[in-house]
Amino acid sequence: MKVLINRENCIGCGVCEALCPEVFEIDEDGFSKVKEPYRKGGPERGEVGEHLKGCVEEASSSCPVSVITVED
Repeated sequence: MKVLINRENCIGCGVCEALCPEVFEIDEDGFSKVKEPYRKGGPERGEVGEHLKGCVEEASSSCPVSVITVED
C-alpha cells in the first residue's frame, strides 16, 4: 500500500501521528512525514504492509486538511 503526504498543505496538527504512530511523525519543520522504515523516496512517500492498512486509512480519513492519500 502506497502512502503520499501533500506536505505543502499539511498544517502539522498531529492527527496522523496520534492515530498511526508506527507510520507517521511530525518533523522538526512541523509537518507530517512517513517514518524512515516505510519511506520510499522523500519524507512524503512511503509503502506499508497490510498489517498497517487500518491505521493508515484512519489517519488519511481523519486528516482535517485531507493531505494523506492511500493507494493499494
